[in-house]
Amino acid sequence: MANGKESDPALSTIAPEAPVTSERPVDVYKLGIPYPQIPRALVAPDAEHPHGTPGYDNHGLSVLQQHVTFFDRNKDGIIYPWETFQGFRSVGFNVFISFLAMVIINGAFSYNTQDSWLPSPLFSIIVKNIHKAKHGSDSEVYDTEGRFVPEKFEELFTKFAKTEKSKLSFDELLAMTEANRNAVDPFGWTAEKLEWAITYLLLKDKDGFVTKEAIRGQYDGSVFFYLERQRQQSMMQKKKVY
Repeated sequence: MANGKESDPALSTIAPEAPVTSERPVDVYKLGIPYPQIPRALVAPDAEHPHGTPGYDNHGLSVLQQHVTFFDRNKDGIIYPWETFQGFRSVGFNVFISFLAMVIINGAFSYNTQDSWLPSPLFSIIVKNIHKAKHGSDSEVYDTEGRFVPEKFEELFTKFAKTEKSKLSFDELLAMTEANRNAVDPFGWTAEKLEWAITYLLLKDKDGFVTKEAIRGQYDGSVFFYLERQRQQSMMQKKKVY
């Protein structure tokens, strides 16, 4: 029962007169995850990792909070612009991209996360309110409360992974951002493309693909800690050589 070929028409995922439904198929019947449609508050599971990232401590944070907490460098629950800059530098981005990310991220998302109607003069982002910064035209893998929806995550690959079933190329990521566009949402269109462009630059492999595991790791933030450790170890090894 996959890709709209179910014997019961009431369960069909393909409409013959809507070609887009066959161009972007969904297959939610073989996920190997209990209740994949239920948003997960604490973990980011997929078919290969039904319990989320092994050994990753979520500290009681929502998955969306986990995604951003890496950039809270002093763990005070607030992400200041210089911490965003430091976080980007720590995973290997150059000064220019890190500065640009700092300006865009804190500039665009600070106000919505504040506890009051007053803006933060320091453009801080409050981690506990990060769900308020969720924008339109996104993948909907996060729900409006910052939980992770396994079914939506798997759809990224059933719909858009045309070359490798567990990897996405740059063109496929671009197609995904185009498909996710909501009407009259220029902010969401721009934010989605910038976010996935950064994801691609950070996580692409030598063949120019981003793997399913890497993408899942950026959703719960675990990949950022991994990349930081890898970079630190690489720098230590270089120091030993010299």
